[in-house]
Amino acid sequence: MRLTKFTDLSLRVVLRLAHSDGSRRITAREVAGSVGAPHTHVAKAVSRLQHLEVVDARRGRGGGLTLTAFGRQASIGWMVRELEGAGDVVGCVDDPPCPLLRGCRLRGALRVAQEAFFVSLDPLTVADLVQDGTTWFGPTLPRSYSDAG
Repeated sequence: MRLTKFTDLSLRVVLRLAHSDGSRRITAREVAGSVGAPHTHVAKAVSRLQHLEVVDARRGRGGGLTLTAFGRQASIGWMVRELEGAGDVVGCVDDPPCPLLRGCRLRGALRVAQEAFFVSLDPLTVADLVQDGTTWFGPTLPRSYSDAG
């Protein structure tokens, strides 16, 4: 299974914030620079993460981003489910729908596989991913996030 670019970017934002020592808030522009994404895409991801109560974002002087306590303990499986949405792995009911839809068993099998993927991520938290404190981010090559939304 491949995550959407939006989910990928959102997880990168969360991990970047999780590596902060908490002494100051980090700006969205700083996060964008360290994850190699345009500021506008990071802003969209932050908005969604704020809605999920994973990130606290404040504007103005002394503003910036921090990971919430809930965000630090959030299950990666839960977060990926929320960011990916309820869509199927394949576009069986896209326009036009697959002509094999009525008799096909693949859609159900893929749904089971997708849930198994999420379940495998459920025990893992953001804190688990950053527990050793290793700093692994820095200047990165720009990535294409043209369809990140």
